[in-house]
Amino acid sequence: MSAPELKLQDLAVRDGKGNWLVHPCSFTLQPGIALSIIGGSGSGKSLLVQAIMGSLAPGLKASGEIRLGNAASRAEDAAGRRPWWGHTLAMLPQEPWLALNPSMRAGNQVAESYHYVSHARMSMAQARAQARIDLDQLGVAAADRQYPFMLSGGMAQRVAFAATRAGGAQVVIVDEPTKGLDADARDNLLTVLQSVLQNGGSVLTITHDMHVAKVLGGDIMVMRDSHVLEQGPAQQILEHPQHAYTRALLAADPEHWIQPIPVAGTGQQILEARGLSKRYGAHTLFSGIDLEIHAGERIAISGPSGAGKTTLGNMLLGLVPPDQGSIVLAPNIEKLKLQKLYQDPVSAFAPRLALRQAFDDLIRRHKLNPATLPRLLARLKLDEGLLRRLPSQVSGGELQRLALARILLLSPALIFADEPTSRLDPISQRETMDLLLEMAATNEAAILLVTHDRRLASRTMQRQIALRPV
Repeated sequence: MSAPELKLQDLAVRDGKGNWLVHPCSFTLQPGIALSIIGGSGSGKSLLVQAIMGSLAPGLKASGEIRLGNAASRAEDAAGRRPWWGHTLAMLPQEPWLALNPSMRAGNQVAESYHYVSHARMSMAQARAQARIDLDQLGVAAADRQYPFMLSGGMAQRVAFAATRAGGAQVVIVDEPTKGLDADARDNLLTVLQSVLQNGGSVLTITHDMHVAKVLGGDIMVMRDSHVLEQGPAQQILEHPQHAYTRALLAADPEHWIQPIPVAGTGQQILEARGLSKRYGAHTLFSGIDLEIHAGERIAISGPSGAGKTTLGNMLLGLVPPDQGSIVLAPNIEKLKLQKLYQDPVSAFAPRLALRQAFDDLIRRHKLNPATLPRLLARLKLDEGLLRRLPSQVSGGELQRLALARILLLSPALIFADEPTSRLDPISQRETMDLLLEMAATNEAAILLVTHDRRLASRTMQRQIALRPV
């Protein structure tokens, strides 16, 4: 069955003061066609699709018209589009943990969509069986009986995608679907999205991964500062971009970065780990890990989703105890000097406190120089006005850079950066990594980087710790 046509006419988003967050834009998404939206972090991409779904945060107002097949809806009428959810129109949000019920096992969440939402109205036994098939197809069969807190970011992303698709909607919106995924998992997910297109469905994707836009084909729309700069066939945009910003965006892809010159020596030792092992239940993540980290080192941790990359970094920071082995900090290193940049920045901020409060509390608690903050925000190309908002009212990319600014205020000795740029467009990614490397070098801080982007790791890090499933 072919998907209904999705048509937007002058869809726009404003804040409570009438400021444009997304200027009026129009496009049509045809059955069997993909549309990839690329552009800068905070340009309005996620707000645009939230306006389509009718899930904007309180205080934001949409305008324009949305048509799905024969059904029409004014953008202001968010409640009127609720009947479309799951059955006709489905969305995978950018933060998978916000889409999953923390008190339910992963397989049951997928099964419930088949049982209650899907047109097929499967029995629960049938739904459970189909959920297991879906999770296996996405390479996360082991997640079936696990709760969301037990999953890595990449595993949670694929579970959330399976639950999104189970309702049978033919128009699928996915916001950064491949962030936190290794190359194999990304290709598996792209195969599923391609099958949606081949079966007459349509896919609207927000992505910073140019490989995703190229593989899905169809059309590309480029956004910057709440405006649509250009749109057209994917091949035309990727090979012959018309706008200077689009050309800069494509040129900033990590494959074009210059590989760093290896540092000849290393500074004083920060920590030493010997014989580290960790298991959860019957599953062993890793064992027998030995390593030393010195000031100024740049180290990448690589491996597939679920291999224990985040767990190892958390262990070195003292957040997770090892089952076996030991970790010894240098005598002059305080624990405060070991800082983490989280993979999901929403987990790093109190959801009901304005961002300004989060920074003011840090500065007051640790007697920091408040004048440093505006300079850091400027370097990260963040408007200081963002601090008046709640974490839910800024984009994922903006929130990640704010999290980085908060860490850098503490002049850390070791930064454990867990997928720090997965939510950033290529230009912001390059600028953020440059700043992270520059600040680390200035303070002789070590960087422990988790990334699935092999190109980024090879062009920014000096050595690699490879984890493989045991």
